[in-house]
Amino acid sequence: MVVADMVHPYVYRTGFPSGLPEFDLVLAAGDVPGFFLEFLASTLTVPVVYVPGNHNDEYINEGSGRHLPQGVINAHGRLITEAGLRIAGWGGVPRYRDGENQYTASQARWGLSKLAWQARGGVDIFLTHAPPLGPHAGSDYAHRGCEFISGFIEKRRPSMVVHGHIHEYEGKKVSYTDAATGAQVINAYGYHILELAAQNETVLAKVGAGD
Repeated sequence: MVVADMVHPYVYRTGFPSGLPEFDLVLAAGDVPGFFLEFLASTLTVPVVYVPGNHNDEYINEGSGRHLPQGVINAHGRLITEAGLRIAGWGGVPRYRDGENQYTASQARWGLSKLAWQARGGVDIFLTHAPPLGPHAGSDYAHRGCEFISGFIEKRRPSMVVHGHIHEYEGKKVSYTDAATGAQVINAYGYHILELAAQNETVLAKVGAGD
């Protein structure tokens, strides 16, 4: 299951995950509140992997401080293996104003170069908040695609890219296939169930549910 950018009422409910097909991994592509991430982790028995968005929603305020959610895995800037899949993570967005979780071109170039080195043995899924360049890039400056995310995809050729940041109002298709690499690119806005099947080292995706 993939989620991003909102708390979907069909997921955040009593009885979840009844009514949904079984799944063995949750990927959260940013701007998902910390309480929602903890709900997923405490309700499910599968790993919950996330990258931060650009609104710091993942923090949980407690007293005079704040802390990151418990029981979940922050994949930002890391290569991890969960549910038998190698997952590379890159949160935040290209800088468009002052604020946390926004990166300059030099920060993205350096950070994603380090991540590409970690992933030199291959990667199945690239989990990001911002989209790559291409059909899912937003029409405004704040939601533009990231050229360095595209560069990572071209270099490491993940089978699947899961991103957030592009909301329903953008009118983008949920998924497309990157012509240069064959990667399936998924906009995780809301929630979707993905059906994964490994065939000759290729991961195929089918959108099962959403918005």
